[in-house]
Amino acid sequence: MSAAEQNISSGEWISRDAGETFDLGRQIGARLRGGEILLLDGPLGAGKTILVKGLAAGLNVDPDEVTSPSFTLVNPYNGRLSLFHIDLYRLDAGASAAHAVDLEELLTDERAVIVIEWAERLGKYPLPPCVWHVRVQGDGDAARTILISKPS
Repeated sequence: MSAAEQNISSGEWISRDAGETFDLGRQIGARLRGGEILLLDGPLGAGKTILVKGLAAGLNVDPDEVTSPSFTLVNPYNGRLSLFHIDLYRLDAGASAAHAVDLEELLTDERAVIVIEWAERLGKYPLPPCVWHVRVQGDGDAARTILISKPS
């Protein structure tokens, strides 16, 4: 397992509110070293952007600057590492989604962290080995279950 792969722990966390989701993201972000790819999954309104705001804070990026890239597709941020927040929701599935956001070029930056929402739209697009799946379950006022795992 590479050093980058050791910086994130697999497991399940319960978040009772947006503040706890943010704090989990901040803790993860503080451990990132570059080269990590996080694939976020969860329904609209589950708190994915709150988690990314926390990741950004852990990377010394102002979380108030972080917004959902639903219309811009890619939001870049500069902190301790580069952070690329990608949203593929509005794109057709397949390799064309990766090409639309210049994913191949973004993956060449070893000092970057890449967070992709709706990553299932990539289909079978080949990703480097340091990929983590982050699933946020729950909506409304209910607690969130956040599952982090390495793909098998």
